[in-house]
Amino acid sequence: MPATITTPLDDASLAASLDGCFTSHHAEVNGTRLHYVEGGSGEPLVLLGGWPQTWWQWNKVLPALARRYRVIAVDLRGMGGSAKPEGGYDKKTMAADILALLTHLGLERAHIAGHDIGAMVAYALAANHPEATGRIALLDVSHPEQSWTRMPLIPQPGTYHLWWFAFNQVHGLPEQLLAGRYHLLLDWLFGAGAADPASVDARSRAVYARAYDTPEAIRAGNGWYRAFAQDITDLAGYAPVTVPLLALGGEHSNYDVLVEAVPALGTDTRVVRVDDSGHYLPEEQPETVVAELVAFFG
Repeated sequence: MPATITTPLDDASLAASLDGCFTSHHAEVNGTRLHYVEGGSGEPLVLLGGWPQTWWQWNKVLPALARRYRVIAVDLRGMGGSAKPEGGYDKKTMAADILALLTHLGLERAHIAGHDIGAMVAYALAANHPEATGRIALLDVSHPEQSWTRMPLIPQPGTYHLWWFAFNQVHGLPEQLLAGRYHLLLDWLFGAGAADPASVDARSRAVYARAYDTPEAIRAGNGWYRAFAQDITDLAGYAPVTVPLLALGGEHSNYDVLVEAVPALGTDTRVVRVDDSGHYLPEEQPETVVAELVAFFG
């Protein structure tokens, strides 16, 4: 059974619990409704999270970043407090959501940091809307590309198997299996994917379980994976981005993969290893993530 959490888990309460003045908002943009949390002042920095998390995955880095930047942590289309439409989960459309949010906020340009699915959206934003994109940081994942279609169904013994890439493609069944028991999947993912599973604490796991525990939320989050084929097709039409690109890879996760994949994505790229970390960099090694982002964004 999941741990019993007595503190409020709604977005407004979570935002107010952070050190600094953070507030929760919604915006109607690009035909959908996005939720975001904002705080700080200075140059705008947009944070985009991934599966199976929400904007809250940035909670350990938000206060420090807000001392230097106007930070906007967004729930992507289909995530957390944002709307969960039937379609639009290709990363090109999701990047257009973020562009429209920037316009809504009166911002012509922003730095972007994305983790997991958010990293894919960050890259798509730079590829399609470079005029609105400052520097981009990709945390532990790059954009879907052709080699992903050759992932083995049966991996070699001892290799880390991304089985959920296939599972999340299935229509209908994940919702039936996981609704009301999403904490079981979360515990497995954090146990397998974090160097120290305790770095994603019980409160955070409760936040994520609350966000994904309904059939609608499961269907929406899986939509990000079901759009991978379209994302791969879209990438084939992109030129390498010219904005500076930083990739942070977990020592025990995707660092080696990023070293191979990232140089082809841009004309000014750098890949940095985050030691003692698995996939969930902002929660596992927040101080390192803050230091690297501040050094990169300036």
